[in-house]
Amino acid sequence: MSQRLAALAAATALATAALGLGAPAPAEAAAVPFDNGQTITDTSGNLMHAHGGGILKEGNTYYLVGEQRNGYLFDQVSMYSSTDLVNWTFRNDILSAESDPELSPANIERPKVIYNAATDKYVLWAHKENGVDYGDAEVAVAVSDTIDGDYDYQGSFRPLGYDSRDMTLFVDTDGEAYLISAADVNYDLNVYRLTDDYLGVEELVHVFDGYHREAPAVFKRGSVYFLVTSGATGWNANQTRYATTANFPEGAWSGWSNAGDATTYGSQPTFVATVSGTAGTSYLYMGDRWGPQWGGKPMDSEYVWLPIAFPSSTTMSLTWYPTLNIDAAAGTVQGVAGSDDGSPYSTKFVNAGSGKCIDVPSGSGADGTALIQYGCWNGAPQAFTFDPVYPGSKVGSIANTATGKCWDVLDQSTASGAPVGQWGCWAGGNQRFSLRAAAGGGHLIVAQHSGLCVSVSGSSTADGAAIVQSTCTGAANQRWAVTVR
Repeated sequence: MSQRLAALAAATALATAALGLGAPAPAEAAAVPFDNGQTITDTSGNLMHAHGGGILKEGNTYYLVGEQRNGYLFDQVSMYSSTDLVNWTFRNDILSAESDPELSPANIERPKVIYNAATDKYVLWAHKENGVDYGDAEVAVAVSDTIDGDYDYQGSFRPLGYDSRDMTLFVDTDGEAYLISAADVNYDLNVYRLTDDYLGVEELVHVFDGYHREAPAVFKRGSVYFLVTSGATGWNANQTRYATTANFPEGAWSGWSNAGDATTYGSQPTFVATVSGTAGTSYLYMGDRWGPQWGGKPMDSEYVWLPIAFPSSTTMSLTWYPTLNIDAAAGTVQGVAGSDDGSPYSTKFVNAGSGKCIDVPSGSGADGTALIQYGCWNGAPQAFTFDPVYPGSKVGSIANTATGKCWDVLDQSTASGAPVGQWGCWAGGNQRFSLRAAAGGGHLIVAQHSGLCVSVSGSSTADGAAIVQSTCTGAANQRWAVTVR
């Protein structure tokens, strides 16, 4: 039990004694605490590998399927089961790199499993790449007679010829199944109706054109359908946004609305679980806090699960809670407030000349905000993530964990002395920086479009001094210590 959960249990016991209360009611006793924003250990004591995945419920048992990677490459799709959504038991590696020659090497991402009642088959879909680059942009399909059996690989393809990356599946109440996937190099989201056997695509039924959204998750509450998505900023977390309709999938759809903070508490959505029981139905946001954001691997990633609140029938909100009390039998998911504010990272850039840190002044979320140096502290304005352009690369984008905005040489300037600020992440050359070992220790941070180095203006040691780009000399005002977490 973590210190946080132990303290929670002790406080609950103390409050019960002080109020003269007897043993808790059975429904309260069934609630199990979930320690949020952490890795999960299964009932055998092993790290649970189920990222980018989804939930399928059968009887009173929830089955969680997700990615297990060997470094950045596909190793297995792993399945776990639980009756309380907190304690998970490993069931099987339902698909592996050895299942088919096409899968070694490969990237298999965002696996989802659905059940086809007409064929009595379990069907797995996933995003598939060739393990070398992301040029395939295909879906992969596998099938099994049992939920946790060895799935028979059926092959991969581009749905109706469209490229397909981040994806999810959704089965409506009428049994129709749908594939929702990022297309047009992540600028569109396509919604396809599947064939009756769920093994192929029948038709393209809706396109979200040009919104640059990925990581889709769909759920239905009452008569309203919610489509939850992230922006397309690589491993770096960003603002979750959602749209709604009463007529899935054709719409009309609402506009996009925000949920959670600017980085969704450092996470990216993967699924929304419907938790139904004797006391009603709750909806559980499930997100991945990806390890590469702090220099780790995908399997270092953590789980961010949050109860979804509904201010109205067509709106949703996410609030950070360090602990959840989950009663799967009752269908309740309740957040427990604490001192942990959900800020996941503390990667800082400390200047060798001044000893001060790169800072987003006042934590502003505005595009064009110029970066400064300031005395180092443990605040989110000084916490950043690095998203490499490919696994292991020292070139990538750098984003603030509070605002979700990327470092940006403003106005795409190539001039020495031009300010470095923040802007919405868009993968432009003026948002690409390389980390190079410096002869005097630490790193030089080089803007890729200009070849100039990120520097403290004028070698100042003062709080508030501007961060600019300038000709690389290796001087102390250009050398940065990168401290992770």
